[in-house]
Amino acid sequence: MRTLRLARTSALGTVALIAALSLTACQDGGAGAAGASDPKPAGSAPRKPAEDPAAPAGSISAAPVSDTGSIAGGSDSASGSSSGTSQGSASGTSQGSGAARPAAKKPRATGDSGPVSLACDGGNSKVSIAPVSRPLNHMLLTVTNTGSKACNAYYYPFLRFGEAQSVPQAVEASKPQAVVTLAPGESAYAGVMTSSADGSGTGGYSTKDLTVSFQGRAGSGSTGPSARVALGKSVYVDSTLAVTYWQTELDDALMY
Repeated sequence: MRTLRLARTSALGTVALIAALSLTACQDGGAGAAGASDPKPAGSAPRKPAEDPAAPAGSISAAPVSDTGSIAGGSDSASGSSSGTSQGSASGTSQGSGAARPAAKKPRATGDSGPVSLACDGGNSKVSIAPVSRPLNHMLLTVTNTGSKACNAYYYPFLRFGEAQSVPQAVEASKPQAVVTLAPGESAYAGVMTSSADGSGTGGYSTKDLTVSFQGRAGSGSTGPSARVALGKSVYVDSTLAVTYWQTELDDALMY
């Protein structure tokens, strides 16, 4: 009876040992297969590269090319910085210095720079005189710039009829507000009252000669060559002889 119990116990132990060994073999095989076939979970951090023992402490190593997160982040940062800097500075510089500028003004010729100071005279102008029907005993004196530059007809002309020793008085009411400037080919006018209409003048005489002189800017006397003007027929003048200031309009010269 005891022998039978020992045999049964031995048999059960053998079966249990075999089952344990089988289970252990299955678990080892499954774990090995799972480790070989299971993929790395998505989003898992890449394995950190081994540090170079030769690198000094605190040094920064370049990021691996396969680390797209670091590269992308660095590119975005660099792009933003580069874009902001280049666009800001380049745009500001180019717009500030490359903006369209107004065309530079063409310098004027030397003869045209500044106010005209050349006086009209017998050398650069032509002078003529003609009688008019109204007002009575009046003539119209005309000066025309025949030169190549503008000239000023300053104040009023000095007239000398025949052998007169003095020039006639000027009609002060005819004084213009500005100097009369004549461009080449332009004319100015002065009215001449030769004698009084009511016969109140004295010392009258007749003459066919007239000399016209011009004043300078200072108005202190005549300047430049005088002009001799042919009267054609005798003109009677007396002590009331008077002349207006130079005018730009013919009608203005004959209204006094």
